[in-house]
Formats: sequence, C-alpha cells, structure tokens
Amino acid sequence: MDFIGAYSAGNLTYLLKGFLVTLEVAFFSIVLSFIFGSILGILRYSKIPVFSKIVAIVVEAIRNLPLILIIFLTYFGLPEIGISMSVKVAAIVALTVFESAMISEIVRSGLNSIDKGQIEAARASGLTYLRTMWHIILPQALKRMIPPLVSQFIALLKDTSLAIIIALPELLHNAQGIYAGPNGSRYIIPIYILVALMYFVVNYALSLISRALEKRLDTDKRSGGTGSRRKLINKKETVPENISY
Repeated sequence: MDFIGAYSAGNLTYLLKGFLVTLEVAFFSIVLSFIFGSILGILRYSKIPVFSKIVAIVVEAIRNLPLILIIFLTYFGLPEIGISMSVKVAAIVALTVFESAMISEIVRSGLNSIDKGQIEAARASGLTYLRTMWHIILPQALKRMIPPLVSQFIALLKDTSLAIIIALPELLHNAQGIYAGPNGSRYIIPIYILVALMYFVVNYALSLISRALEKRLDTDKRSGGTGSRRKLINKKETVPENISY
C-alpha cells in the first residue's frame, strides 16, 4: 500500500472533483424528491377517489424496482423515445423518481400519525381542508418525519454511487479512475479508506443536524407549553362563571 502516492495533490484534487459532483447530484435529488414525494404523500393521504389509487399503484411500482434499473431506463431507455439527457441530469432524474416514491410513504405515514380529531375540529371551526393541512396537520407531521427523512436523504447520498454504471464522474467513479492507472494496485486500499471517510463525514453531519433539529423542536414545544402556563398565571385569567363544561 502506497498512502503517500495515493494521496498526492493530483489524486486528491481528482477525488474532490468527484465528491463535488456527488454532493451536487445528491442536493438536487434531495430537494426535488422532497417536493414531489410530499405531493405524492399528501395525495395518497387525501384519498381522492380513483386518483389516489392511481398514485398508490405508481408509487408501489417504483418502490419495488431496483434503483439501478431506474438509472438504466432513464439513461438508456428514454433516448429510444426521443428524450435524451446528460449523465448528470439522468442521474438526478432517476434518483428523484425513486426517492420521491420512498419519501411519499414517509410523508403519508407522518400525516396518518396525527389524530383525525384535529382535522374534524379545524373543519368545524371554519377552516378549509387545504388551510387545515397547511397550518395544523403538516407542521405537526413534519416534526415526526424528520428522523426517517434524514435517514432517507443519507441513503440517497450513498445511492449516488450507483450512477457509476452510466459513467457519472462522481466520487466512486473518480476513485476507480485513480487505482486503474499506473501503480494503481498499491492505491486501492488508501483510496477506498479516503472515499469511505468522505461519505462518513457528510452522512454523520446529516445525522447530527437531524438530532439537533429534533432537540430544538422538542425544546420549543416544552418552552411553549411552559410559557403559555406562565402567561395565564401572570394575567390571572379566570373562566367566566356563566360558562359550563
């Protein structure tokens, strides 16, 4: 093993270029899949006649396909019907399609975890269904969805490595290019150690952010409840005698 040769300036620069591509593809895929996945999850939760069932069939079909097959179909299959795209765009599209189906289930489960009585109470108070979802149900569900969403985003970041099959110049592709060159056999272990470290740092950072968000939301919830009680005590609010429960 030649750690010094493997970690030369040229090799590190080449790896960093691949890592930036990995992060770029992951970023756009995360944003797009969160948007489309949320829409699909809400549509399934709303149980619109016929339409929700069609969405459910599409989502289940995508979830039960291997991601590598979706990547192949996107890059090699779509050009056959006149839809051509670059390697990077094809990777983003394939990851977005697959992860949107996964995230839709997380969103639907999060919405289902909220007590149905809150919807009934909100509707009874005069709120429309959309305003009820936006102001009451979604904010609560989002707090519960943070851990599984972050886990899915971490999985997405790692899944970008599958795009090596269509020659996307991401981290793993560039690592392979380094140890495939002269004296490359001595670089395999050092390069893969560095690649693993890069993936670990980003994914662990995402995990820490998730924990911080959970802790922050939990703290806000507790302080909010305490603040409300103190406010009532300070104002010395009383219940009118003519109101009965």
